[in-house]
Amino acid sequence: MKNLICFELRKIFSKRLTQAALAAVLLLSAFLAFSTYQNKYASDGVGREGTGRDAVEIEKAVAAKYSGILTDEGVQRMLSELVPKSGENGLNAIYIFQNTLQSAVSARFADAQGNWNGLRVADVFGDAAVKIGYVDGWLSTSRNMTRVSAVFAIFVIVMLAPVFCGEYGGVDYLILSSKYGRTRCAAAKVIAGILAALSTAAVVLAVNFLAAFAFYGGEGLDCSILFAQLTALEGSVPFNITCGTLLAYQAVLTVTCAIGTAGVTLVLSAACENQNVALAASATVYALPILFPIPETGVKLLPLALFPAYHAQFVALMSAGRISGALLYAVWAVPAATALAATGGAVSRGIFARRQVS
Repeated sequence: MKNLICFELRKIFSKRLTQAALAAVLLLSAFLAFSTYQNKYASDGVGREGTGRDAVEIEKAVAAKYSGILTDEGVQRMLSELVPKSGENGLNAIYIFQNTLQSAVSARFADAQGNWNGLRVADVFGDAAVKIGYVDGWLSTSRNMTRVSAVFAIFVIVMLAPVFCGEYGGVDYLILSSKYGRTRCAAAKVIAGILAALSTAAVVLAVNFLAAFAFYGGEGLDCSILFAQLTALEGSVPFNITCGTLLAYQAVLTVTCAIGTAGVTLVLSAACENQNVALAASATVYALPILFPIPETGVKLLPLALFPAYHAQFVALMSAGRISGALLYAVWAVPAATALAATGGAVSRGIFARRQVS
């Protein structure tokens, strides 16, 4: 069986389309990481400003000055030292950007003139102990990973769509099935497909996270995502979790997206005789659930969590709510994707074996 699986893996990764598609995903990862890093801008408000590496150093220096658990005293200090003041006819201070920490405190605790708006930490964050520090680099990495995950899911479809339908009428399968049996050969294809999805997911995650470490270092992984510049990500995940926890969830959801997509693609690969039809059908089934909004609360969320498209979107599951305590609804992605991969593998194996007999 081991030899059969290795043989199937070689066939999957030897295809030029697979190699080109994987290279495209990795190049996209590298491009997004580098361009995001190069386009960073920051100012300390007292004369020092810069882009790229200089901006990251400025952000880290500002964050280090005010790092720790967010308190009312700390807010007042940041309002006094970081937030620019504007006159009655001046620009709204909330929309002035110098650095991400200044933007974070302005958005939550400043009025239009840059003065205190009267809110306290408890009014904004409740009882949560919000640890502040340099988080911008990791949150940028998370945003980039959302884009990469969506493209990576399409790569999985491209990679696995030919696994079964590319063998119909082929000589390789006839030779191998006569030696090992139809069921074992079909099972080897399923296992190889799932392993290919898992291994490429690991490679994509490694490239993205290693690039983040190279550009931003390890600072801020233990800091909260809540006290950050208000963007699409931080504004949509309203839980007091650290950057490290956020990225751990995202890594898991990237993997569950990969194996869930693999399960669906293998079924359609076995059901279709033409590779292009299998590819188009798999892409359609993958994208179709996005047309339906995901509910924010309640058990209705669970069926939608079965669909890999929501795993790739990431924010949809992360913002949906909690199961209990610190567990987010996103943990349902693990059993959902596992069930989808197992069911898809069993169904595709059965379809392929029966069609070969007929």
